Amino acid sequence: MNSQHLEGWAAWMRTAGRPATTINLRTYHVTRAARGLSVPLDQATADDLVSWLSAQDWKPNTRHSYRSSLVSFYRWLRARGVRTDNPAELLPSVRVPRGLPRPAPEAVLIAALEAADERARLAMLLAGECGLRRGEIAGLHTFHIERDLLGITLRVTGKGGHVRMVPVPTDSELGLEFLLRRLEPGWVFPSNVGDHLTPEHLGRIVSRALPNGWTCHTLRHRFATTVYRNTRDIRTTQELLGHAKPETTAIYTQVAAGDLRAAVNTASVRLHLVKEDDNA
Repeated sequence: MNSQHLEGWAAWMRTAGRPATTINLRTYHVTRAARGLSVPLDQATADDLVSWLSAQDWKPNTRHSYRSSLVSFYRWLRARGVRTDNPAELLPSVRVPRGLPRPAPEAVLIAALEAADERARLAMLLAGECGLRRGEIAGLHTFHIERDLLGITLRVTGKGGHVRMVPVPTDSELGLEFLLRRLEPGWVFPSNVGDHLTPEHLGRIVSRALPNGWTCHTLRHRFATTVYRNTRDIRTTQELLGHAKPETTAIYTQVAAGDLRAAVNTASVRLHLVKEDDNA
């Protein structure tokens, strides 16, 4: 693949204000496709793309993401006059099944917090108590931390550049508020090169602090589930998570098994056998 095409497409996405995480993911998808195809990517047909994609053992959401990246890349090639068509638009759409929420259990989080160092503890609390994505945590700077008479609020820039305000729980000693107040000015999670940690690096820090199978994202599910269970307000939960649609928020919020059973019981058909009066 012509590297100039990839660089030009990345510049186009930056000009459109796409987050760095999105640009990195999209370019990774296209680079991997270029390596896997038997023909140059800028010359590939829809059949070439189908042949490669159908050979991959991926989940639907991964297939959907790759298709979106390829559609965007070929759209840019067509706009630049490199191609006259977009073969990726001929790929079948991928239906992604609705996911199930998987909140990290309280016992898992508490045990991890007790055993973790201060950096990992802070990252886990930002995910589990404020619902931040790993990229939002990695890119947090002390100038995003606002203080007033009510406490601390985080100014978070999420997907699509949308900004939301997330209050920090008022905690006792060694809680999240305590950790944030003692930070030195600068990146909350600095790297060795003067910037902040990458989302992937931040995610690995959290995953290593948790038992196998639990991640930064499951802590975000924990936050969403806890907030909704205690408020029963899907709109507030959506706002705190930074979702564009409440349907997305519903995927993150687990309904308690007891609530499901209680709801089903209200629909139970109750047969009342009336004993006839012997004297009737």
